[in-house]
Amino acid sequence: MEWLIGLAGSAAIAGAAYAKRSLSGSGLAAAVALGTMMYAIGSAIWFGSLIAFFVSSTLWSKWKKRAKTAAESGYEKSGRRDAGQVFANGGLGLLLCAAHWAWPHPLWWYGFLGVMAAVAADTWATEIGGLSRTPPRSIKTGRRVPPGTSGGVSRLGLGASLAGGLFIGAAAWTLLVAVPGQAAPDSIAAALRPAAWVAVAGLAGLVGSLADSWIGATWQPMYRCEVCGREIEAARHCGRPAMRIRGRAGWNNDAVNVAGSVAGGAASALLALAFGLA
Repeated sequence: MEWLIGLAGSAAIAGAAYAKRSLSGSGLAAAVALGTMMYAIGSAIWFGSLIAFFVSSTLWSKWKKRAKTAAESGYEKSGRRDAGQVFANGGLGLLLCAAHWAWPHPLWWYGFLGVMAAVAADTWATEIGGLSRTPPRSIKTGRRVPPGTSGGVSRLGLGASLAGGLFIGAAAWTLLVAVPGQAAPDSIAAALRPAAWVAVAGLAGLVGSLADSWIGATWQPMYRCEVCGREIEAARHCGRPAMRIRGRAGWNNDAVNVAGSVAGGAASALLALAFGLA
């Protein structure tokens, strides 16, 4: 029954996203598979946290879309999410969910919470921070860089990043309370759980988002458009191949997202251990 419920819920949500052109065909298939497995081996709280990230991030990506067009034109990937993006954002979370199903322990949950917080924080920072009225600064050099530059951070983006992590913590706790028949993945007192989950998710999300920015500024390949002169993530711009100027092979946008989620999950697990939550 859990498999059927997970399949139905995932297909409905992913299908709506596909109809709104937020997912490609491969992204649709990946989202349905990921959500179905998450619900079947986890529970509503695991599945719902994933959906909270996906729905909120999709809505933010549509907000003031025209105002973000110039910045998004230089991204390696933008627009409809493909299978690579879906698994980069949710694949590690599924592995942690499976680990908890096989060997139950609170640390798996906190790792998962940090992963979801990190991917939400990074996406919110990108979608909201891209509307900052002041140009971002490079996380490495502190210099002003054009909007959309990999590794660029702004005050608005940092605030959005923190908000994204806090949102995931609050959504997870709300799901635990609202959906009957669920067991909490940890053993801390019910009165402390909301503050613990929200605080841990907020901090872990910020760590993961900053790690994503640092790795993006350091290892992700960047190119210079030979027509307009912009530094971009995409290998083509203005209808022509762009010239590679830095970065390491294999560190594309999906790999950077996975690394950022690993940092967020690790930070969450360490915070849980440090404060005796797991």
